[in-house]
Amino acid sequence: MNVLLVGYGKMGGALARRWEALKICAELVTVDPASSKIKSPKDIPASFKPQVIVFAVKPQALAEMVQDYKVYTNALFVSVAAGKPISFFEKHLGVTAKIVRSMPNTPAAIGKGITVACANKNVSGSEKDQATKLLGAVGEVLWVEKESLLNPATALSGSGPAYIFLLIETLTKAGIHIGLESGMAEKLARQTVIGSAALAEEDAATPAVTLRQNVTSPGGTTEAALKTLMAHPGIQELFDRALKAATKRAEELSQ
Repeated sequence: MNVLLVGYGKMGGALARRWEALKICAELVTVDPASSKIKSPKDIPASFKPQVIVFAVKPQALAEMVQDYKVYTNALFVSVAAGKPISFFEKHLGVTAKIVRSMPNTPAAIGKGITVACANKNVSGSEKDQATKLLGAVGEVLWVEKESLLNPATALSGSGPAYIFLLIETLTKAGIHIGLESGMAEKLARQTVIGSAALAEEDAATPAVTLRQNVTSPGGTTEAALKTLMAHPGIQELFDRALKAATKRAEELSQ
């Protein structure tokens, strides 16, 4: 398919590199003031007819430039910009515009991401397939019917990598507090998270609760630690509050 990519930052660049590696695009044109030959919409060759236009720019920049793409009346518009609802794009591109709003996360940069997407009523099944192929180049894609579900999805997976990095930080500090040298503590923490994630990926059919139980011997060291982590109110209550706060903020940004 012919694809017009607007924005070549971290996410736009990750998408473009994967599309090129997988040879997904018949032709790919990028608009970006900083890193592309084409600096603005007026520089796009008249002969280029995009089937899909992907917005990968900062949300605050969208309002100023999204209407410039209204001329592409037959294109499918896919947004990976956080916080901008489908109604925003319909307002600027028209109520008949075909819009997909999506939320990828940063592991997309290495093809290990996951994206949650939602389409408006104008998007056909084949067009959803096009969007899935483009977004799926950087990881898994899940579709939701209710756009409101993108807010909790953002709280869980969009912000989620930061929680995992915080876990590495926290494990490292805890290791230091029990006597390990800082470099060794960080190496152990980092590789434990990496290895556990790889194991969860390898054994994807096994529920996380079972994977945890498989590591936990009765009366052992793991059980001793988990009794502390899982005691009331414990880590579950903390994550419940954290994701509620992130969801609330996502809702505010979508207004």
